[in-house]
Amino acid sequence: MHDPGQLGSLHLNRFQLEPAVFAAPGRVNLIGEHTDYAEGFVMPAAINFATLAGISPRSDGKIAIYSENFHEERTFDAAALPVKRSGHWSDYAIGVAYVFAGEGYRIPGFSLSLWGDVPLGSGLSSSASVEVATALAIESLIGASYPGPLLARLCQRAENQFVGASSGIMDQFISIHGKENHALLLDCRDLSYKMAPIPDRVALVIANTMVKHSVAGGDYPTRRRESEAACAVIARHRPEVKFLRDATLEDLECWGHEMEPKALMRARHIISENLRTVAAADALLNGDLKELGRLMAEAHWSYSRDFEASCVEADAMVELAADLPGLIGARLTGGGFGGCTVNLVERNEAEAFAAKLGERYAARIGIIPEMHICRASAGAHRVA
Repeated sequence: MHDPGQLGSLHLNRFQLEPAVFAAPGRVNLIGEHTDYAEGFVMPAAINFATLAGISPRSDGKIAIYSENFHEERTFDAAALPVKRSGHWSDYAIGVAYVFAGEGYRIPGFSLSLWGDVPLGSGLSSSASVEVATALAIESLIGASYPGPLLARLCQRAENQFVGASSGIMDQFISIHGKENHALLLDCRDLSYKMAPIPDRVALVIANTMVKHSVAGGDYPTRRRESEAACAVIARHRPEVKFLRDATLEDLECWGHEMEPKALMRARHIISENLRTVAAADALLNGDLKELGRLMAEAHWSYSRDFEASCVEADAMVELAADLPGLIGARLTGGGFGGCTVNLVERNEAEAFAAKLGERYAARIGIIPEMHICRASAGAHRVA
């Protein structure tokens, strides 16, 4: 991770005050895609790529947000915050301030410096890491103290209501609650969770297809609408079904013919993905990595064929990994339509695996991918 001391020096030089510095990790989702907004199950892990946020107070009533990644500063009036996105990178940070203001807090002037190494547009939740790091920073300034699940909800609202991305709670939740060397099985209905240990001998190899994705527009909200339309059909027959979390594959057999074909496919993915995700957590808890790998492979092709949220490049990345030494499981991770695959790999094979997969992908697709060998990391925190 980037040295927090460097961010502190950068902030001091720019704004003439020592900042308090906070870190919030990105995440990789091992299994459980597009189940979160259906109140289902997901199993992400925080990773050792993060956003750092440095904050200090101002006396002029202004909010200045500087991004070291973009080498750009934006200024806002703390007493007249914007109420909708501008399509700028600063939306994710100022959106958090907007939600805090909606909670009844008076937002004072402050200077905020941001730096992150979570790859942008890769499906590793760079946006959630910015939101969570900013939320911790603003909390420290206004004297608020939210329990982790409530802070995750607040950051999710910034993304839903301000940025306009119809994402679920997973990204912000794991950024806050991540634990080193563990995945987290989250029940998105009641936000209960349990940790599942990732063995020391297993590395997370993240392969970036270099196809960028966005959850703020396009196919993502379309898939959500299709999923909700399928749920509405089932609910006509079973009123207790409020979300696809409550539905079964038998429901699809009974009433799938009443759905639009695409809606039926989306529902089949989500319902089966919930079953796979719970089974995957059990596999990790039981040390059954072979079963975990099987479930990840099944999840990828469900995501690709039923949910139609993969792409040629991601499918190729998964296919090309299948026979490489050390592979436990591989699948597309994140919101879909590009981004990264996650590969669980025997640690002693991880470097050779990453190199060979990168070579194969470049030869087939003609794009040199980014390859990252990661570990499951701790969640958001203040940096000493």
